[in-house]
Amino acid sequence: MNSRTFVIVFWLLFSCFGYSQNKQLLYGFAEMPNTLLSNPGAETNFKFHAGIPGLSGLSFNIGSSEATIADLFLNDKIDFTTKFKNLLGKLTERDFVDFNTKIEILNGGFRLNKKMYISFGLYQEIDFIGYFPDDIVNSLYYGNGNNVYKTIHFSEIKYKGDALGVLHAGMSYKVNKKLNIGGRFKLYSGSLHLSSNNNSGTITTVNGDTNIYKHYLSNLNLNFYSSGLLDENNNVNIDATETIGNFFLSKNIGVGIDVGFTYHYTPQIEFTGSVLDIGFVSYTKNINNISIIGSHQFDGVEVLFDETNTDYWSPINKDYLEELYNEAKANVPSETNTNSFVSWRPIKFNGAVKYSYGRARSSKECYDETYKEYYSNSVGVQLYAITRPLSTQVAATLFFEKSISEKFHAKLTYTANDYSMSNIGVGVSTQVGIFHMYGLVDNIFNMTNLAKAKSASVQFGFNLIFD
Repeated sequence: MNSRTFVIVFWLLFSCFGYSQNKQLLYGFAEMPNTLLSNPGAETNFKFHAGIPGLSGLSFNIGSSEATIADLFLNDKIDFTTKFKNLLGKLTERDFVDFNTKIEILNGGFRLNKKMYISFGLYQEIDFIGYFPDDIVNSLYYGNGNNVYKTIHFSEIKYKGDALGVLHAGMSYKVNKKLNIGGRFKLYSGSLHLSSNNNSGTITTVNGDTNIYKHYLSNLNLNFYSSGLLDENNNVNIDATETIGNFFLSKNIGVGIDVGFTYHYTPQIEFTGSVLDIGFVSYTKNINNISIIGSHQFDGVEVLFDETNTDYWSPINKDYLEELYNEAKANVPSETNTNSFVSWRPIKFNGAVKYSYGRARSSKECYDETYKEYYSNSVGVQLYAITRPLSTQVAATLFFEKSISEKFHAKLTYTANDYSMSNIGVGVSTQVGIFHMYGLVDNIFNMTNLAKAKSASVQFGFNLIFD
C-alpha cells in the first residue's frame, strides 16, 4: 500500500460502517410504546409504560451506499492495489458515509384520559453524513499530473455531524373514531458538532513555464464549523467528561417538534404519517470555526514518495511540502473564529398505508372509545425520506404483519433504498405479563457474511407495559 492509498483508505473503510436512520421495521409495528418516537400520532391501548433505563430502545444500523469490507479485504488472490483502484473507480461524489445511533436513556408514558396518552423521555443521538469528494480524492491518489487541465471543485466537500441529548414530551390524542393525532416537543442539548457545506472554489493544474506544473487556486470560499472538537490551535481535543455531560445540559440549546397522525379510512384501511425533528440547535460554546477565502497561483513539482518506506507520510522531498504549505497559508488567507452558528436538524418524513384482514378482535373499551377492531394480518407500503445536504434520501418498504396471538406479533419487510434493492427484514414483539420486549433485524440474508453486506441493522428494547 503506497502513501497516497493510505491517505484515502480510512475514508473507504469508514464508508463501510455508515448508519441509516430509517426505522421501517419499528414504524407502526404492534402499537408498542417505542413507535411513538417515529409517529407521535400512533395509537396506544394501555394505561402506562416505563422503559427499562438504557435498554428501552437501542438501534445499531450499518450501511454503505457503495463500498463493502469485502471490496478491499476479501481473500480472493487479487492484490490490494487492484482492489483499491477498482473501488475508487466505482465511487462518485453522490456516494456517502451516513450513520445515526440512538439510545433511549429514559422512556415513559401514562394515559391521562380515554382520549389522550402522554409520553416523555430522554435519549442520546449521534447523526453524521459525509459525501465522497470524488475529484479531490482522485487527484490526491493519482496526482495532479494525471489531471492536467481538469478543474477540481471544492464544492464536493460536504459533511455534517451532531452528537446531542434530546429531552422530549408528547401526546397522542383521539379526535374521533377515525382520526388520532399527536405531537412531541423536543429540547436539544448539543455536545459535539462538525460541518462544512456550501463551499466553492476550484484548483486547476496546467503545464508550467518555470516548473513542471502551475496550479491555480480560484475563488476559494471554504467554511468549516465545529463545537466541542478543536482547541485554539485547531487540534482535536475532546474532553470525555464534558462531552458526556453536554448530552444532558449544555449551553448549546435547541428546540424541535414532531407531528403525526393515524387515520382509519375504513376499519381495515389505515393511513399514517409523521414529520420528525423540525428544529435546530444553536451552538454557542466551545466553538472553533475556520474559513479560507481567496485565490492564488503557484508553481509546483510532483511530490515524491519512497514506496518501500513503512512511514506512509514520509515524502522524499519533505522541504517541498513545507514550502507549499507556507506559500498557501501566506497567500490564501484563513481565519479562525468563535462565532455562534445554528445547525438545523435533518427532517424525517414517514407515510404508510396498511390493509388489515383475517380474524378480528375488539379493543379494550376502558382505554379506547373507538372500539377499534384488530386483525390478525396486515399488508402495506411505507415511504420514508430525510433531508440531507446534497439531496433528500428516500426509501420505500413493503411489509406484512402477523399477530400470532394477542401478545405476540411479527413483521416482515422488503426495502429499497440507497444501500440495496433487496433488503429483507424481520421483527418480533412480545409481552409476558407486564414485561415487553422487541427485536428487529434488517437485511437478514447478509447477516452471516457482513463483509459483503452494504447494510445491516439490529434494534431491540425492553419495556414494562401496564394494560
